[in-house]
Amino acid sequence: MNGQDSSHRHGWLVGVIGMVAGLAILFHMPSIKGVAGVAALVVAVHVVGALVFFGSLRNLVARPLDRLCARLKPEGRAAERSGLDFGWARGWMNGLWIAALAAGLMAVVVQMTAPGWWPVSFLFLLVAVNLLAGNALVRSIKRLDHVVLPMVSLLADRQDTVLDAGCGAGRTTVALAKANQHVRIVALDRFDAAYIKDGGRALLVRNLQTVGISGRVRVEKGDITELPFPDGAFDCIVSAHAVDHLGSSKERGLLELRRVLKSGGRFLLIVWVPGWAMFALANVLSFFLTSKESWRRMVRRSGFSIVDEGAHNGAWFMLLE
Repeated sequence: MNGQDSSHRHGWLVGVIGMVAGLAILFHMPSIKGVAGVAALVVAVHVVGALVFFGSLRNLVARPLDRLCARLKPEGRAAERSGLDFGWARGWMNGLWIAALAAGLMAVVVQMTAPGWWPVSFLFLLVAVNLLAGNALVRSIKRLDHVVLPMVSLLADRQDTVLDAGCGAGRTTVALAKANQHVRIVALDRFDAAYIKDGGRALLVRNLQTVGISGRVRVEKGDITELPFPDGAFDCIVSAHAVDHLGSSKERGLLELRRVLKSGGRFLLIVWVPGWAMFALANVLSFFLTSKESWRRMVRRSGFSIVDEGAHNGAWFMLLE
């Protein structure tokens, strides 16, 4: 995700809830009559409870430990790793499968202890499958073959200057560089994401060096809603998973992006919208995402016309002009 996203800052709450749930599974559930009578189920309950508890605990302590390691040995982890690193949070990568395990166990326990409540057991099973699908989707976007952009006519000239608005650790910046070997890129972000070291700026710089494009990219710190650029500064703009994290300031951000885009320039906007992919990731919370029709109205009010639209890596894109 990008520096504009503040939702991950609530990860501590998810971690605390997970620890409480893990303790309940670990100590209360084995005492339930239907569970206690099946040795294999008791063992499974203890294993799952421990995984949920310690998985949640690790999510809580991971950030402080990373910060401590960075202070004691700033170059340690970076020197040991190779390749691209976009700063994916541990809880985001592993939380869904741990939750799926807990939901699956609840399905078994309900069916064993109260067979007449089979609809509840079936509901837990559906939730477990949903969470597993979401985990598969989350982990798939880590793969380098997903570091791509939609096949759209974005660039007008080989020497275009492109703004990556909300660049985060550089995933979209790298994809832009792969799409065209001659474009000049300005990578902008607030670099204040609490779940990534240095807000993602250090990772961005290292990723640019890894793929050998540092000379073609200028890194800028700034806010999408108050861009530090003059009118018409860019030939085209790309913003992936950033504008949709601006809350009530989405339209203000769109107006600013319109301001810095040259007349006739194009803007590739990638956002999360309600749909099956987002339901797998966020379940009922996906219903609160901004709808496609609302995005269409917002971009038109901001002075854009829609050239193309479609699906991309589980999200949705619009090519604007």
